Amino acid sequence: MGNLRIGIPSKGRLAVQSEELLNLAGFKFRRQDRSLFAKVRDAKIEITFLRSDDIPVLCDEGAIDLGVTGSDLVEEAGGDVLTRMKLGVGKCRLALCVAEDSPITSASDLKSLRIATSFPNVTQNYLGEKGVQAHLVKLTGSVEVMISLGVADAIVDLVETGSTLVANRLRVIAEIGEHETVLIQNQKQDEPELADQVVRRLEGVIIARSYSLLEYNIPREKLSAAEEITPGFNSPTVSALEDDNWCAVRVMVKRKKIIAAMEALESLGAAAILETKIANCRL
Repeated sequence: MGNLRIGIPSKGRLAVQSEELLNLAGFKFRRQDRSLFAKVRDAKIEITFLRSDDIPVLCDEGAIDLGVTGSDLVEEAGGDVLTRMKLGVGKCRLALCVAEDSPITSASDLKSLRIATSFPNVTQNYLGEKGVQAHLVKLTGSVEVMISLGVADAIVDLVETGSTLVANRLRVIAEIGEHETVLIQNQKQDEPELADQVVRRLEGVIIARSYSLLEYNIPREKLSAAEEITPGFNSPTVSALEDDNWCAVRVMVKRKKIIAAMEALESLGAAAILETKIANCRL
């Protein structure tokens, strides 16, 4: 039995995020110079550094067992890989865009016109569903400037915050799909138990990023009301204090709800309300 091989992007923001996730999950490795491989310490795992758009193809071909890449690239590659989990980063939309002053309002207006994109397969499938035939201009970068250069009448590109669209005087006329960074797996897995361990550890990190540990003291007579505000994952941990009229509560709370929960608890009479970030967990 050989090493489990995980492919991650070799450069860019996704490369940094991938390395951080794996390290937080306990898979420690160091890339030497610009080497294409790194061995995980104390595990039968090897990290391979690849182009993001090659990872779905190489995973499908069996060159790597697991891969970290964008779900947009997985869809574009069209291979037979298994998406094991979403990693909670790199969220974006794939959108059909035109110039702000363009008369085009929908995909049906693009018949026989030119569309520039780095996602020709996804774009062709989308146009096919709409019954639209258009000329695709296939590119690998700088798609957003193709309308102003006169190369295309519309583009299909990734949209994250929308600032690039504003800068290039573009507007969205249709959203083709929502995407984010995912962990994919080769369908013919020789090391299923080790692959499952990788997934489980990464899940611990991803879930932990969604929660905070909230601790507070509350009058015992108001404990039931406090538990309604912070019910916890299963239930809160409640401890007695030296003062019998008070108790201490420790509970996991969704980070997006943490401020509202703290304010509600304060209004209820809670004291010493503390938030602690969780680095890893098992639920």
